[in-house]
Amino acid sequence: MDWDHLRFFLEVARCGTLLSASRRLGVDHTTVARRIQSLEKQLGAPVFSREATGHRLTEAGRRLLPQVEAMAAAFLAVETAAEPAPAGLSGTVRIGVTEGFGTVVVAPAVARLGLDHPGLVIDLLALPRLVNLSRREADIVISLERPARGPVVVVKLTDYTLRLYAAKAYLAAHAPIRRPADLQGHGFITYVDDLLFSKELQLLHEVHAPERFTLRSTSVLAQHRAVATGAGLAVLPAFLADADPALVRVLPDAARFTRTFWMSMPVEMKHVARVKAVWTLLRDTVSAQRLVLLPED
Repeated sequence: MDWDHLRFFLEVARCGTLLSASRRLGVDHTTVARRIQSLEKQLGAPVFSREATGHRLTEAGRRLLPQVEAMAAAFLAVETAAEPAPAGLSGTVRIGVTEGFGTVVVAPAVARLGLDHPGLVIDLLALPRLVNLSRREADIVISLERPARGPVVVVKLTDYTLRLYAAKAYLAAHAPIRRPADLQGHGFITYVDDLLFSKELQLLHEVHAPERFTLRSTSVLAQHRAVATGAGLAVLPAFLADADPALVRVLPDAARFTRTFWMSMPVEMKHVARVKAVWTLLRDTVSAQRLVLLPED
């Protein structure tokens, strides 16, 4: 049995599509398809059912998967034993993280790590959506929900604060806002409801049910810029908005929220030197920025 066939099978099983697997493997999707076809010919049975949404494991594929996962874990253990010490980190580490936190907090830290280790490549997926760890879209995932299942290592990374903000110019042009009832009639900026990737971000209605929206966006960075231009009010992370001198907290006592970031990785990655180094860096980074993430009143 050709190990490369099995390795390609494992990536397709994890990713769900040939295209996603090919990106993870760094090859063309036709190469992945040929490997799967060759494996099925050796086994004498199909391992995937081809569907419009992707590739779904057949019964033969489900029987094969745990054995291939065990082989991959053993191979990884051998590879890890041969890895260089942290001073010579090399290879790729892919981090999945929410857009705002990834851009403001994570990117500067991992960029500096890359400067110290020229052989290390960091893929930062700073996206306004959930990055799927079970499908191996990333080696480390920082999310607003704690992973509920699977062979993963999970830690609470940090709590962080969100508040209601408006531009100074916007507030100067409107009547004072001293209580939640004063928010009536104002325009708000928020997420697109049916594209909201986490229920943890459904915050605005805890303060006020808006009558109108001036902008809805999947991007918290876009929301921030819209607030800064005076387009309306929005709930934003303090680590993003407090650094902007154009913005002011609105109803600081009534409109304050705390949410949690969780960090996770597949259990088989916990001994890989490059992944361990990034994991430790991220924990140290949030520890050093505690007052930025959880500012005092």
